[in-house]
Amino acid sequence: MKIKPSHASRLFVAGSLALVIAQTAHADSANTITFKGEVTEQTCEVTINGVNARPVVLLPTVAKSELATAASSAGLTAFTLGVTGCTVDADALDIKTVFVANNMTERGNLANTGTAQNVELQLMTDSAGTTAIDLRDATPVAGITVAAGSTAGEHDFAVQYFSPNGGATAGTVVGSVQYAISYL
Repeated sequence: MKIKPSHASRLFVAGSLALVIAQTAHADSANTITFKGEVTEQTCEVTINGVNARPVVLLPTVAKSELATAASSAGLTAFTLGVTGCTVDADALDIKTVFVANNMTERGNLANTGTAQNVELQLMTDSAGTTAIDLRDATPVAGITVAAGSTAGEHDFAVQYFSPNGGATAGTVVGSVQYAISYL
């Protein structure tokens, strides 16, 4: 005896197939990796404080009392991002920097992977600590200019300890950021 599928069972099979296809399409988009790059007229060699391989910026040791209150900061430390080996003929070259946190806080600062509690590292747009860089936003930060006829340029950024809620505890503070420069 041959059983003929009913209209309802055909709708169920068709609906199930559509659901599987939709889930597969959704899974593909959730597992997408986007790669971005840049092709330019030239490239420059980048240095941090004159070092181009795995630079380390050392902040001063500060007392936890300096980070006891909410939104307190201490230990502002400048670091220089420079470029060399550029070819700039007629017009000055303005270079922007994109910073990406390896571990980021909800406020867009570098999360502390050391042992101190209630403290983050905050990047600043200049050595005076004028404006914090919000790492949640990948907007390039202006700063480096290579003058016409020159081959190098640099800009001083800064980093500081920051305690959003106060009550920092004693311990180590470690954070890291990746960077890329943009010639556009």
